[in-house]
Amino acid sequence: MAQRLFSSSHLSHSSASNRRHIYLMSRNGLLLLVALLLLLGVSLRWSASPLFIFPNKSSSSSYSSLPSNWRDYSLAQAAKFVAKDGTVIVCTVSYPFLPFLNNWLISVSRQKHQDKVLVIAEDYATLYLINEKWPGHAVLIPPALDSQTAHKFGSKGFFKFTSRRPRHLMQLLELGYNVMYNDVDMVWLQDPFQYLEGSHDAYFTDDMTRIKPLNQSHDLPPPDRNGVTYICSCMIFLRPTNGAKLLMKKWNKELQDGTKAYEGNDQPAFNWALNKTASQVDLYLLSQAAFPTGGLYFQNATWVEETQGKHVIIHNNYIIGYENKMKRFHDFGLWLVDDHAFESPLGKLE
Repeated sequence: MAQRLFSSSHLSHSSASNRRHIYLMSRNGLLLLVALLLLLGVSLRWSASPLFIFPNKSSSSSYSSLPSNWRDYSLAQAAKFVAKDGTVIVCTVSYPFLPFLNNWLISVSRQKHQDKVLVIAEDYATLYLINEKWPGHAVLIPPALDSQTAHKFGSKGFFKFTSRRPRHLMQLLELGYNVMYNDVDMVWLQDPFQYLEGSHDAYFTDDMTRIKPLNQSHDLPPPDRNGVTYICSCMIFLRPTNGAKLLMKKWNKELQDGTKAYEGNDQPAFNWALNKTASQVDLYLLSQAAFPTGGLYFQNATWVEETQGKHVIIHNNYIIGYENKMKRFHDFGLWLVDDHAFESPLGKLE
């Protein structure tokens, strides 16, 4: 009896399966299948949006904490939203430089660090556009600057843009975060966090084009005959230590005290601050081979070949002008936006 019941059940199941198979192969079944495939296609097209590809892992539970008006969004709120493992990656951007931001973001995303990025917008147009496409990842610290000016290196506008940097970084240190700062005319080729050896207060890069040995010293280089060092203020990593805070305070003070002398460029003030606090701050000079200046990487093909595989972040400096920077990135295959925009959390910018 049990065997008959089992057999009957098996036959019934087999018969039902056959009926479903026949139904699927019928005209109506095929139409249903096509409709499902079309629905799936629409769903996949939607899912290709940047927010789907690059979800902020904490955002699903914390979007409710974001303000309805981005003007009310504070640096403390923004840092808390984006920080991962106590670390924030910061850049400052004005509206004309959004294509460079997107190019940089693609390279950061390839190293899986985009979730940590906080864009300090220098104008409201940038603030709203970024937070529309990537909610919570942009903040504006008043006063806002003119959104339509692509500030030329050395101009008063450029100085206003860059001279606020130590204050922004200091605020983040006071909030207790590790902070990596990048200019957006950079491209990541490898993960820079793998090169932050030890637990130093501050890490920085050399701005010299003179070639250094691969086993170079990681100490602050001695000043030249004019008492000047050439350290770049465009790529910095800071830990929330008393030493790093002292360096930022000194940098800001140098900018305030020497406004006329430094107008157009914040880097001399940064170098004076480094030299004046060197005995009180644990400083670490990153490898030139890993973090080359643009004057070396783009102008010395022999050196690039000899150090192939060692490059981590490429800085497109030692050249002035928006179009010139973009062309050089194009020429060296580092302008990623045209073909890889959807690798950026911002997607394709019109």
